[in-house]
Amino acid sequence: MIKTIGLLLLSNIFMTFAWYGHLKEKGVPLWKAILVSWGIAFFEYCLMVPANRAGFANGFNGFQLKITQEVITLVVFAVFAVVYLKEPFQWKYMVSFLFILGAVYFAFKK
Repeated sequence: MIKTIGLLLLSNIFMTFAWYGHLKEKGVPLWKAILVSWGIAFFEYCLMVPANRAGFANGFNGFQLKITQEVITLVVFAVFAVVYLKEPFQWKYMVSFLFILGAVYFAFKK
């Protein structure tokens, strides 16, 4: 479980930069932003695929893997948005995240 979550965390850091890192670079042509994003995404896939395989082999089902990945994505993005994009974190985002954590609870409930 730790291996899966660690790999998912690292892969999401790469993917967040691939998808949103270019937003601060307004002068870069779109085609260059796309190529750089694809290059970064390659490393995301090199981590995501083993994370999903390890998780599935160790008892996660597909739904649980996806829901876990989405929660990690939101946490990584929240940190990225505040630290890198300098966007304020509002209370409504926290409420939204709590509802998503409720979804995780039900996904893993026996």
